[in-house]
Amino acid sequence: MSHGFVRARDGTFTTFDVRGAGTSPGQGTGPSYSSGLNPEGAVTGFYTDADYAWHAFIRAPDGRTTRFDVRGAGTSADQGTMAWGINPAGATTGPYVDKDYVWHAFIRAPDGRITTFDIRGAQGTGAGSIDAEGAVTGYYWDASNVYHGYVRAPDGRITTFDAPGAGTGSGQGTLPCTISPAGAITGYYIDADGVYHGFLRPAVPWQFF
Repeated sequence: MSHGFVRARDGTFTTFDVRGAGTSPGQGTGPSYSSGLNPEGAVTGFYTDADYAWHAFIRAPDGRTTRFDVRGAGTSADQGTMAWGINPAGATTGPYVDKDYVWHAFIRAPDGRITTFDIRGAQGTGAGSIDAEGAVTGYYWDASNVYHGYVRAPDGRITTFDAPGAGTGSGQGTLPCTISPAGAITGYYIDADGVYHGFLRPAVPWQFF
């Protein structure tokens, strides 16, 4: 069983569990480990229930927790909603998995409105990080099970990319993890030999996309 925690600047720890999280092995509460904490101290992530389905949450700095599911998310094991990134305003992003085990991406605005999207031609789409302007980065995989990166601009325009040297075989490719406040993107890629490498993609002004 997993549990969440927040470590303050002074080194003190606060642990927490989201109501509804399962209590058996492989269940519990899991804050996002890459982009799940914003400057205000809000935390996002997901919890696994007693049926091994996923549900997303946002934990405010004062400890209040909001749970949510994307409409269309499945309710069986290894289905549901996972929040992976939160920006300074409290907008969150992540993937959800439907009843057919297909992955899709979502953005949840601070007021609770949810926008879903898929990369054209993708077999599955994941979203991992959202910046202050609402730009999202993540990855998708094609029919050959190769990963590719993308960035979705605040107006919804999508640009796809691959890191130089990324492999083109099954299980290889480019997997972005985080977008900075300036729009730079970092992550990792897997080459043709199955070796992992890091990459940094500099920020690109939206008007030049």
